[in-house]
Amino acid sequence: MSDRTVSDKSPGAGDKLRLGALAALVIGSMVGSGVFSLPQNMAAGAGPLAILIGWGITAVGMLALVFVYQSLALRKPELDAGPYAYAKAGFGPFIGFNSAWGYWISAWVGNVSYAVVVFSALSYFFPAFGDGNTWQAVLGASVLVWGVHFLILRGVKQAAVVNTAVTLAKIAPIVLFVLVVALAFKVDIFSADFSGKGNASLGTVLDQVKSTMLVTLWVFIGIEGASVYSARAAERRDIARATVLGFLTCIILYALVSLLSLGIISQAELGQMKNPSMAGVMEAVVGPWGAVMVNLALVVSVLGAFLSWTMLAAEVPHVAGKDGTMPRFFATENARKVPVTSLVVTNALVQLFLIITLFAQSTYQALFYIASSMILVPYIFSGAYAAKLAITGEGYAAGESRTGPMLIGLLATVYGIWLVYAAGLTYLFMCAVLYAPGVLFYIWARRERQERSFTAVEAILAVALVLVGLYAAYEMWTGAVSAL
Repeated sequence: MSDRTVSDKSPGAGDKLRLGALAALVIGSMVGSGVFSLPQNMAAGAGPLAILIGWGITAVGMLALVFVYQSLALRKPELDAGPYAYAKAGFGPFIGFNSAWGYWISAWVGNVSYAVVVFSALSYFFPAFGDGNTWQAVLGASVLVWGVHFLILRGVKQAAVVNTAVTLAKIAPIVLFVLVVALAFKVDIFSADFSGKGNASLGTVLDQVKSTMLVTLWVFIGIEGASVYSARAAERRDIARATVLGFLTCIILYALVSLLSLGIISQAELGQMKNPSMAGVMEAVVGPWGAVMVNLALVVSVLGAFLSWTMLAAEVPHVAGKDGTMPRFFATENARKVPVTSLVVTNALVQLFLIITLFAQSTYQALFYIASSMILVPYIFSGAYAAKLAITGEGYAAGESRTGPMLIGLLATVYGIWLVYAAGLTYLFMCAVLYAPGVLFYIWARRERQERSFTAVEAILAVALVLVGLYAAYEMWTGAVSAL
């Protein structure tokens, strides 16, 4: 048997991921660097009341999305790779391709950010790493990228075991923070300006709630992690369980971290604190060792997120390559069923962009802001597909109620549209620059299968996408629009 094969077979029973590994993948992909800056990020634009409301809205919207992935995992067990597969099944191969393409680009560009953040955090101990874009930091980040690469090449299950251990290691300090801060919590500090009206710069409660939504927007990216790895799940129902477990774990920790901090340091002071602000809050309670602990936890957390997202980034184009939605070379596996070509291409692009951060930090930052919005689009199609199934009755037993699932699907769709709007329509417009080149890869994949590239409607969408991409590129080139 050759080392590299294009396989249509699912991973063997010994390579399957169980509930714990799937839940760790969900939590590990969601918990990165954001949680360590939540106290300042939330307090910078809102008081306690607005933050409570913001988490409430987020809980409802994200819970709808969780239920969507839970339902689709059980009703459509034959569909693998989560958001991409649902978009394709519901709205055709071209929409499915763009969902996979957008998810993949967003994932690996985000991984560049994680690599930079790791060494930026390490600069607390080793100043030579600076903001994560010095030559020393880029060299260290490159070693990290290829170290993770070779870890995954040993086998996805082995990498998942490491990810589970790292996830537990990074959750433990956050739980410790919550316990310590809860014991030191002062009600009078928390309630001193509960509505935030004492600070005119915050605006109305509605304005404050909007500001929190821009923060909560990103900390749940990765909720679809178990769905992406559905083909490797030991039991299909574990996908749904892992998604729910990951969501509940994260929203409880996120809400407690941001709210309890307001009982230690006033909103005005917390809003001005340097990030990672969790370190400053911990230091205020227990002294300097608290800041050291949080900075170490940040490094471990981002390392874990980097591993999770490397696995997710390689999996989506791999599955898409196997079913012909993306070019066939993405489907190549090694003897251990690892998506080797997809992994190589993904990490080579991460390496390239690490070099770009060394010479053109602003260019990378602009692409990061644009690519971040791309990952939200698949969420919309997932919700819409769940609603479509409920409306048509596909996948439902005769007489089974479909009203609840339909409403949940519609709510998740609306919430996904809200996320795109909250992220910024300008970013969505500029996303076309990154989506447009994908049309060539889609045509390549269709010709490999000797299939017609586009239907009439898809052809119109493809032409429109390319034209908007060219126009967006021109506007960015002239400076008429900017991601910074």
